[in-house]
Amino acid sequence: MLTFEVCNELTLKVTCSGSDVLFTKTGAFIAGDSAGGKNYRFEKVLLGPQQNLLSAALGSLARRVTGENLPLTKVIMQGDSETYYANFGQHVLAYHLEPGEVVNVESENLLAFTQDCDYSVRFLGQGVLSQKGLATTTLTGRGKNAYVALLSSGNPLVLSNVQSRSTLTADPDALICWMGDERMNNDPQIKTDLNWKNLIGQHSGESYMFEWGGNQTVTVLIQPSERSGGIRVSVD
Repeated sequence: MLTFEVCNELTLKVTCSGSDVLFTKTGAFIAGDSAGGKNYRFEKVLLGPQQNLLSAALGSLARRVTGENLPLTKVIMQGDSETYYANFGQHVLAYHLEPGEVVNVESENLLAFTQDCDYSVRFLGQGVLSQKGLATTTLTGRGKNAYVALLSSGNPLVLSNVQSRSTLTADPDALICWMGDERMNNDPQIKTDLNWKNLIGQHSGESYMFEWGGNQTVTVLIQPSERSGGIRVSVD
């Protein structure tokens, strides 16, 4: 059994009781503590974390096509241990997912997850003028040991309309993830703001957005740092 805990905001501590399997971003391991000798080992995930070979192969292809490719390492734990993971000093967020709870996350913001999470890549839309926003990595809680750890460049902003039913808007280049129930359609609408000013270099810098309406109960995590991406249309 695995449990996730965040240490000093920047490090993920994974406590293993007995034997289990963890999936992490490749290169994220920084330290370990296990009595009686090292009782965990690392394997590169060649295709994907899915148990079915065909599903893993199709998932690998989807990740490469959509730009959501994330090099993963499988940590095989065979005894009680504490291991630690981090990524270039980014802030770490850990969540325990209830069965059927879904996290849709940018691949570069994913640090680790347990095997009780279903992992997949989904298409969101087509024709968006950005390198981001076409697809998302999806993790769905399936068991009582479903944990996911996320990365944020700075302390994240958390927005939720579960109680207020308000409309939420986010810049896809700053978005970490959105969370909700798999029984609900919580995928955002893609709103664009393109006009003649874009052609003469007078774009606002906010040409497209993700938007969740009041009928979509969702929690959104946003980092205070935008990724370098997107296509700017202008004439010099």
